[in-house]
Amino acid sequence: MRLYKLSILLLILGLSVGCRSTKTLTSNAVIDKSMTAKQIIRENGKQDVRFKTLQAKVRIDYTEGNKVNGTTVTLRMEKDKAIWMSAPLGMARVMITQDSVRFYEKLNNQYFDGDFSLLSKILGTDIDFEKIQNIFLGEPIFDLKADTYVTSPNDDSYVLHPKDQRAMFELFFLINPGFFKLDSQQLYQPLEKRMLQIDYKKYQDVSKQIFPENIRIIAVEKNDEIIIDLDFKSIHLNGEVRFPFNIPSGYKEIELE
Repeated sequence: MRLYKLSILLLILGLSVGCRSTKTLTSNAVIDKSMTAKQIIRENGKQDVRFKTLQAKVRIDYTEGNKVNGTTVTLRMEKDKAIWMSAPLGMARVMITQDSVRFYEKLNNQYFDGDFSLLSKILGTDIDFEKIQNIFLGEPIFDLKADTYVTSPNDDSYVLHPKDQRAMFELFFLINPGFFKLDSQQLYQPLEKRMLQIDYKKYQDVSKQIFPENIRIIAVEKNDEIIIDLDFKSIHLNGEVRFPFNIPSGYKEIELE
């Protein structure tokens, strides 16, 4: 897989979802070594966010090698149904639903219109709407209750990983000991020399729920690295939202294969 393909994937993901409030959460909690993996997973599950719609401003900074690009975009989301993002002046838009991923950008007059199969192939694991949504809500990309997890020693976070790591990739979930949201989730593919790491730098209180405030996505393939930083500026929950999306005529389809 060329890194260009991963660049397109992360650009699509980077234009996906966000949150913000007026109160940044801090935690001075220490690790309770008596907590079992099941107890940690139970506490983490209690923090899943609940809302119908979300609208926000998200600052996105995209770094690849020495190239850095940044912009602030508008997000609209209907939970479990649709994720929509528009760059200023409609220069780029993303529309993700349960069965499709659509994206276009006006700078190079190109678009992507497909399902999750190519994205799954690129990541080396099944990817779907729920996993994309969970990444940006600070929730695990895999159901922690669907496997047997164990803990590993760590000074700052509870570290969970499957008792039997998967053959093709290794998973690690780092959970904050204070409010039990993710500090990081990491997927390694040693044979392919790939790594996907999502770090949750800050969280915030939004209507008495915990949402990410700053997220850093790091993707490494061999000696190449891509970094996406997301900073969530403002949020409105449960208002009316629309999802206008039409691929302009004459655009060239982005080829990921």
